[in-house]
Amino acid sequence: MLRAFVNAFKVPDLRNKILFTLFIIAVYRLGSHVPVPVVDIGTLQAAAEQQGATGFLSFIDLFSGGALTRMAVFGLGIMPYITSSIIMQLLTVVIPKLERWQKEGESGTKKINQWTRYVTVVLALLQSTGLVFLFHSADATTGLGVDIFPPGEFTAPNIALIVLVMTAGTAMIMWMGELITQRGIGNGMSILIFASVISRLPQDGRAIYLSGGPTKFYVVLAMGLAIIVAVIFIEQGQRRIPVQYAKRVVGRRMTAGGSTYIPLKVNQAGVIPIIFASSILYFPTLLASVYHATWFQNFVNNYLTNQRSLVYMAFYGLMVVFFAYFYTAIAFNPVDTADNLRKYGGFIPGIRPGPPTADYLSRVLARITLPGSLFLALIALLPSIVFAFWVIQQFPFGGTSLLITVGVALETMKQLESQLLMRHYEGFLR
Repeated sequence: MLRAFVNAFKVPDLRNKILFTLFIIAVYRLGSHVPVPVVDIGTLQAAAEQQGATGFLSFIDLFSGGALTRMAVFGLGIMPYITSSIIMQLLTVVIPKLERWQKEGESGTKKINQWTRYVTVVLALLQSTGLVFLFHSADATTGLGVDIFPPGEFTAPNIALIVLVMTAGTAMIMWMGELITQRGIGNGMSILIFASVISRLPQDGRAIYLSGGPTKFYVVLAMGLAIIVAVIFIEQGQRRIPVQYAKRVVGRRMTAGGSTYIPLKVNQAGVIPIIFASSILYFPTLLASVYHATWFQNFVNNYLTNQRSLVYMAFYGLMVVFFAYFYTAIAFNPVDTADNLRKYGGFIPGIRPGPPTADYLSRVLARITLPGSLFLALIALLPSIVFAFWVIQQFPFGGTSLLITVGVALETMKQLESQLLMRHYEGFLR
């Protein structure tokens, strides 16, 4: 692997892409440490440390690399863009115009991407406004339990200033992600999320070492390595459906048939189900900051934000499994796949073309999605299980962070691999 990295830097074009990507990551991390005006950063960080890994801020803070608890310019991180992308992907199923754009190729993709940016800005405005009021609430059941605004500073102009600064920060993150995609290595947004997740590991490791000592630290590290191996195994796992192509007459020539396969991944939905489920659990917390009924606030605190609660675990796990099936049905359409196979003369051996092929693909997909979704739910609930049975300050190997880290690392390595092989160098994966 070390030789592959050395080979990558020997190629000028590839070296420039890697250096450009590292430069954008550095700018992104710098923006994650520049605070917005007005707020008391010390009070915010003290409140966040008191909540620890089980606080409701931990999920959204994951995608900003700790920038939210610093109330930084890039405090919202990539979360508004992720939510916007998911919303647009879901809307392509129910809105015919978006579905037509999706089938138009590059021109349609550009239109969808532009609308994704618009929705991202709107979500950033809404999320930053909600967070400002959430951080102003001194009631522990509806906010952080402290007011991070100095006396007399919670005014309309200051609120508008903070909201605009954080929204502008989100827009800049989008731009930087697109720059990486165009001129760097890998998918820009994924790389920035990867950088955010990785940046928290030293801090979490230090907290484990200080609170539990070296023994607990090494036990957690060993658990993390074992979980990473399991995640890689599931992420790479796929069912290959064989496909045969019949001989065809093109003009006056007979083209030979061939054979290939349709790769159906065990975890077809990736990390999206966990993001969906976590977002749904996050909304009641924001609602509790507006709706001050005691029974509702107690319910949110005891069951929807308490990771040690059995109700939380059951609800979260079931939502992850449900969204795994839901998103898999959107990401892979057996009917379209069967129609495309028949159009180009392909067929699955032993299965008739058309509707029988679509039914067969649906059955296979449902069977392999079940173990994938259960594994996804287990990975998502790992921090809750650890916190319930073990007194520990942090557990950095949770579902979202692990899946993102492993997925982006594998994707980027494959892209570098293809670039090196094109230039006749030996790659990473053997």
